[in-house]
Amino acid sequence: MKIFRIASLAVLACVLSIAIAGAARAEQNTVPGWDPALFRDASTIKIMTTEPDIGEHWSNLWVVVIDGQPYVRLGDRAYGRIRRNSTSPYVKLKVADKEFDKVKVEEMPDMKEQVAAAMAQKYWMDILIRHESHPMVARLIPEVPPPATSSN
Repeated sequence: MKIFRIASLAVLACVLSIAIAGAARAEQNTVPGWDPALFRDASTIKIMTTEPDIGEHWSNLWVVVIDGQPYVRLGDRAYGRIRRNSTSPYVKLKVADKEFDKVKVEEMPDMKEQVAAAMAQKYWMDILIRHESHPMVARLIPEVPPPATSSN
């Protein structure tokens, strides 16, 4: 009976240790201010690309959230700017009153149908826009800042 209690306590301690370590790791892999609700509530976001001969350019994009991840659908002009972006695969992003300096634009062709459906549900103007060319659907992924180092 005593051995059973000790073994149960050891298993409980092990499970708690794993849970605490996982929570700490998840907290380290977050970007301050990055919240799916922020994108869900926004009507548009702005991304900044940088082209060698043109410089910085801010593009307004519609954004939808699917499974907690923000997605954009790029038209021909925005797609061209992404392709010529000298900071590729990263852009600067503004949403609401937040600004993120390093956000990866990850092409997600398999999400084209889901993003189109989400756009149609969120934006009434999509009834017209959906017929335009959209060569790229992308997920937006913030660059996780390196962990802060403590000075001794």
